[in-house]
Amino acid sequence: MSEPAFPYPVSGWIEVIVGSMYSGKTEELIRRLRRAQIARQKVEIFKPGIDDRYARDAIVSHSELRIPSRSVKDASDILRYAHEAQVIGIDEGQFLGPALVRVCERLARRGKRVIVAGLDQDYRGKPFEPMPQLLAIAEYITKTLAICVVCGNPANRTYRKVRRGGLVVVGGADLYEARCRRCFELGRRVSAPESPNPPGGSDETSSARPRQRSARRPRRPRRGVRKKG
Repeated sequence: MSEPAFPYPVSGWIEVIVGSMYSGKTEELIRRLRRAQIARQKVEIFKPGIDDRYARDAIVSHSELRIPSRSVKDASDILRYAHEAQVIGIDEGQFLGPALVRVCERLARRGKRVIVAGLDQDYRGKPFEPMPQLLAIAEYITKTLAICVVCGNPANRTYRKVRRGGLVVVGGADLYEARCRRCFELGRRVSAPESPNPPGGSDETSSARPRQRSARRPRRPRRGVRKKG
């Protein structure tokens, strides 16, 4: 995936990485931050405290790539820790509210490179604020696509599999799956096919092994009946 090339130092800028769940947003964010660290740039990384699915002190992708980070309660907390940073990474930006836009603007005006990853649509398929506003002011935008679990086409929607109220419900594969436009609109009328080789577990072991019949004991002759020899 391409990354912005900068011929000479100028003022700061904002990069936004958006897409559905399971589209590789966090992986791309980690890749860019690691490259900045290799270049010996001062990097600060943040995530919303509400996202504690994998770790509280690290950004972790669904493929288990990880990089240490700092949890913040709201977007304004980022300003307290970003003074010395040249590059600032923010994951799950949709959970940090509208103040994130102002914070990113301030950081960019200070000459910092700001990279934000997040969902651009909520579970209803509607724009997930404040990511649309960040897309409008960003210098560089990357849109990632997942694979629809129902039909295998490119997916840009996040489908909530269970009926649970509230816009923000943090979860993983137990609650959400990636779908294309058509399968998202079909909703509960379609579902992901069962994997022919499910991941390890007692169910797989028991279903994969045929049942073994116990060896039959030879029948004893009935009493009073002489066995023909």
